[in-house]
Amino acid sequence: MRELFVYYRVDAASVRRARQAVDAMQGALRSAHPGLQTRLLERIAVDGRITWMETYAFPAAARPAGVDAAIEKDIVERARPLAPFFDGDRHVEAFHACGEG
Repeated sequence: MRELFVYYRVDAASVRRARQAVDAMQGALRSAHPGLQTRLLERIAVDGRITWMETYAFPAAARPAGVDAAIEKDIVERARPLAPFFDGDRHVEAFHACGEG
């Protein structure tokens, strides 16, 4: 089961608008890919820098292979308009549960 983790820093002045944009993007992705589960996680460092992590996964019963390359490409493409909210690069990583794939 392949899952996707996407992390990046967010411009502190744009957090509210960035959150609305990410929520809308993840909602559109869930509509386009039934069963897709999305989350947005946050870490605030001691220096006040904000890092967000988006997660993307499917329940094993819905899609045993998980997030494939086509869905990953869709996630990356839909995030392009959000670039003004990022403070640096957006990193995309794929992981499998231990013992799988």
